[in-house]
Amino acid sequence: MSGAVYPSLRGRLVVITGGGSGIGAAMTEGFARQGARVIFLDFGEKDSRALQEQLAHLSPAPEFMRCDLKDLKRVREVFAEIAAMHGVPDVLVNNAANDDRHALADVTPEYWDDRVAVNLRHLYFCTQAVASGMRARGSGVVLNLGSISWHLGLPDLSIYETAKAGIEGMTRALARELGADGVRVACIVPGNVRTPRQMQWYTPEGEAEIVAAQCLKGRIEPRDVAALAMFLASDDARFITGHEYFIDAGWR
Repeated sequence: MSGAVYPSLRGRLVVITGGGSGIGAAMTEGFARQGARVIFLDFGEKDSRALQEQLAHLSPAPEFMRCDLKDLKRVREVFAEIAAMHGVPDVLVNNAANDDRHALADVTPEYWDDRVAVNLRHLYFCTQAVASGMRARGSGVVLNLGSISWHLGLPDLSIYETAKAGIEGMTRALARELGADGVRVACIVPGNVRTPRQMQWYTPEGEAEIVAAQCLKGRIEPRDVAALAMFLASDDARFITGHEYFIDAGWR
């Protein structure tokens, strides 16, 4: 395994939302290779089953649980099942999101509610589902995935950016609320990460423009974001909480 090894992650129970593809898949693999017990939640069954099969040789192998995070009843059921089978998670990574483009004039109240449910609401309620157990144990880590998009004011993403800005505020609020009981809450803010989904939005010229705007002239890969997540989840980061951490190659 390349990269840092964190002994404190071995045997830890890590739950990752949206863990079946993109950045989430890199985190699923990264934590599993650290020897963590990984459960990843996702709505995309094809990619998730393929990832589970790809990583089946690891011990322990990551476990996929299908979950529509917009369905809060299902969210409660899934976390109850996890607690019954495996115990209280040590780490929750709130990664799932969807950055479909939209124009202001086209947004309906229904579309607004749907995008907030996809990009913000479930982070709060997934955290709620694990918080009491983490507090009772006196330890736990919640990592929320933000986005550089709202810091840059990128076009055609107004609801997504509103949600991602809210995640940073929520991170600070929950870090304060849970910190007295030993639970850490932090936010990871990726820049432009080379995932299959992101590549559908960019021409080679557009990609070159982003790289030119970065201080470091390379492309961020999902494994780079996973590396930051693993550090923040480890005991090496035991006094890191309440803030956001950029991995954007100096784009902002």
